[in-house]
Amino acid sequence: MLLLAADTTTANGSVALAEDGEVIGEVRLGRQQGHSGTLLPAIEFLLRSMALGPARIDFWGVAVGPGSFTGLRVGISTIQGLALASDKPCVAVSALEANAAGAIGAAPFVVALMDAFRQEVYGQVFDSEARPVAGASVGRVEELLGGVPPEAAFVGDAVVAQRPQIEARCRGARFPERSPFLAAEVALIAWREAAAGRTVPPDALRPVYLREAEVQRPTPA
Repeated sequence: MLLLAADTTTANGSVALAEDGEVIGEVRLGRQQGHSGTLLPAIEFLLRSMALGPARIDFWGVAVGPGSFTGLRVGISTIQGLALASDKPCVAVSALEANAAGAIGAAPFVVALMDAFRQEVYGQVFDSEARPVAGASVGRVEELLGGVPPEAAFVGDAVVAQRPQIEARCRGARFPERSPFLAAEVALIAWREAAAGRTVPPDALRPVYLREAEVQRPTPA
């Protein structure tokens, strides 16, 4: 059983291919170009390098957020199109869960923090096996850290900038090293969900924003 997954929730986009519960290929996207111009070529390259065509993929996975508004739209619409064309089901994966999955066993609790801009972060607390123990939220980091247990591990693209606050507020905080590219973790999570029969049709994929996009009205002339 083959599953191809994409992550475009941050500037560190990536694509991964999983077979029978193992990642067998991965492509990491460059930060200098937008995902809209690199995602499809990366998928094509990965499939070609594995001597596969899109019709051979049994399931499609994608990180549905939270994350970059534009990135989410690119990733979801691309996977939707491929899944519709191949008539195959999809799996939606939380980007916060994918972050936490890279730190399984690192601490009794894992806290995933992603940059939400506007001096805010997306955050969620997981147990040592990357199972959520609280819902995802968005806000200032000091607000999200209020209920975090001691000895927790922190992962995600917001951790480096927020490390001083984390260390000041969370006793025994741990900072395991992990890749900023999430597609491999997205693929493994999606593969397990697909194997358990938890899939959705392509048109059911929806982005998880946690907050509304900020729209500015044009200034009157």
